[in-house]
Amino acid sequence: MCLYNSSEFSPFVYALLGTIKGLTNYQLEEIGCQIILGNTYHLALRPGAELIEDLGGLHKFMNWKRALLTDSGGFQMVSLLHLADITEEGVTFQSPADGKPMLLTPEESIRIQNKIGADIIMALDDVVKTTITGPRIEEAMYRTLRWIDRCIAAHKRPEVQNLFGIVQGGLDPTLRDICVKGLVSRNLPGYAIGGLAGGEDKDSFWRIVAQCTAALPVDKPRYVMGVGYPLDIVVCSALGADMYDCVYPTRTARFGTALIPEGVLKLTHKAMASDERPIDSTCKCMVCKNYTRAYIHRLVTKDSMGSQLLSYHNLSYMMRLSEGLHTSIVEGRFSEFVQGFLSTQVGRSHSLAMIMTLALYFCLL
Repeated sequence: MCLYNSSEFSPFVYALLGTIKGLTNYQLEEIGCQIILGNTYHLALRPGAELIEDLGGLHKFMNWKRALLTDSGGFQMVSLLHLADITEEGVTFQSPADGKPMLLTPEESIRIQNKIGADIIMALDDVVKTTITGPRIEEAMYRTLRWIDRCIAAHKRPEVQNLFGIVQGGLDPTLRDICVKGLVSRNLPGYAIGGLAGGEDKDSFWRIVAQCTAALPVDKPRYVMGVGYPLDIVVCSALGADMYDCVYPTRTARFGTALIPEGVLKLTHKAMASDERPIDSTCKCMVCKNYTRAYIHRLVTKDSMGSQLLSYHNLSYMMRLSEGLHTSIVEGRFSEFVQGFLSTQVGRSHSLAMIMTLALYFCLL
């Protein structure tokens, strides 16, 4: 998974088990990655927080000298919902590895993350899909506020690890407002906007992001969780967000898809078989300098090197996008950057309705 920081240019890459599928740490440094996101739930299962701590923490364990962020493990309430039982105490998972129960409380999540040793750690929140309606949304939001206090009390390393709270509340503006105010009153080092990118329509998603970023402190990071599509990153940056994470660049690479300025390029298509051009003629990454579309076409879905090359390129694309956003903001030409991005992408891959929605958002900035 990648996490991108458009205002500070600190892209994240997701390391599920202390590794990035198909890429080395050296390659990540080469393309400009500044921070990696590790999954607390999976790291606690394998190899275990105690072992990681005994071996000097996750930085040393995976030989990564730059920054690290760990999630809380709470997202597995959604992704492993059929294996989870959520109560006020915490969430009990049935391990997908060995079937044994695992109780993850706010205190346990922070204890694990303290041992792992990431620079940024996330509070355990009660996560609910945005497609769910009814009283469960309100229950989860208020539980998230109760759990943040338990996380703060359990945090043993606040001087070296920054604890971020996560705004919940579904698509309900009132609940989101209550949660934002509650978290801001705790004066945390940073804030995340959670519970989005779960199947809701773009307009609802962007409106919640706009509402939350407008109410969160401008001098602290504002992190939209689970977001990785280039269009969403550009729009959310315009709405005031700073950080994002998603498995999209590397996952789509494993299916033979490359990210390009116009949208996506399917390297599995027959038309690629004799195409001698690079994936993207404007890209200066190692893959575009050395390999043709035809060569990669022969590898994708058949040889692991195909997904490795596309993962390298896709992450390079996201780093370049993040750097472009950051530079345009610093130089005062953000609107021109956005217009250029949209003029390249929208015509091919998005409907007139989406163009009008985007125009409305940018007119309101």
